[in-house]
Amino acid sequence: MAQSNKPNIIIVVPCYNEEEVLRETAKRLGNVLDRLRAAGEIAQASNILFVNDGSRDATWDIVVELHASNPSTFTGISFAANRGHQNAVMAGLMEARGRCDATISIDADLQDDVEVIADMVQAYRQGAEIVYGVRNSRSTDTFFKRTTARGFYTLMRLMGVNTVYDHADYRLLGSEALDALSEYTETNLFLRGLVPMLGYQTAVVKYDRSERFAGESKYPLKKMLLFAVDGITSCSDMPIRVVGVAGAVISALGGIWGLIALLLSLFGHGPRATTTLIIVLLLMTGLVLCALGIVGTYVGKTYIQAKRRPRYRVAEKLLPAEARVGKGQSACEG
Repeated sequence: MAQSNKPNIIIVVPCYNEEEVLRETAKRLGNVLDRLRAAGEIAQASNILFVNDGSRDATWDIVVELHASNPSTFTGISFAANRGHQNAVMAGLMEARGRCDATISIDADLQDDVEVIADMVQAYRQGAEIVYGVRNSRSTDTFFKRTTARGFYTLMRLMGVNTVYDHADYRLLGSEALDALSEYTETNLFLRGLVPMLGYQTAVVKYDRSERFAGESKYPLKKMLLFAVDGITSCSDMPIRVVGVAGAVISALGGIWGLIALLLSLFGHGPRATTTLIIVLLLMTGLVLCALGIVGTYVGKTYIQAKRRPRYRVAEKLLPAEARVGKGQSACEG
């Protein structure tokens, strides 16, 4: 079913220490909005919503400056503290929800091609409720980044997590998808896994990803590994089942080894007891510690979820005149 001919679009841009690139980001996104408005593709009320994720530089000052220069196009909300990229995206989506026909989330680093926003809007107008921005290739990535990214998506699939290959958080969500997403209240957010669960009609637009316009990547190896763990534990219990299977397999192997050792000893060729004991102890200790670590991760996340603490707290808002304005608002985790 076709959507509105002139949808009201809000572009959500999570920002963390992006002072070096933010003005250029605002310029390029503003130009895209202006062209789409002039062509009658989107509503005049369409705007850009910057989400300041507790930046320590001048990011929020720049957002304030942009809003003062053009309050109908540049808006923003600012967290009281840094709460992470996924929470920043979610906050922007939930702030935009109810005030637009669709949102488009995009990172501030200008690696994602802003020109395909027009293609996303077109796909939405033709009936797609969710439109994924997907890379054509990873030619601009380093060998390490390319290898780890492919390993990440492969691991997600092995763990049973439904993700779109080579898609990050560059996507369009219609109002129905936003309403559905608002019902997911878990603390351990992994939007790349949650959005495919929504089950609406989807479309894909492809683009060539560029290098960062300025600044440094906010996802070093440590954060990438933690993000992968969050993704798996948020959407799959496969690691716990794998540990259970591994325990059963090792127990079976231990039984077989014991039987072989008994038979060999009957013919005077049995292995030395000390060697066998050390091997068994090492294997079992390693398995137990690994199992405790995996189960402990799930228990820890359940403990945090049970506290029902807010995902984030909004300290300040800069919104269009017709939108509700307030301070100190929070979003509860459940």
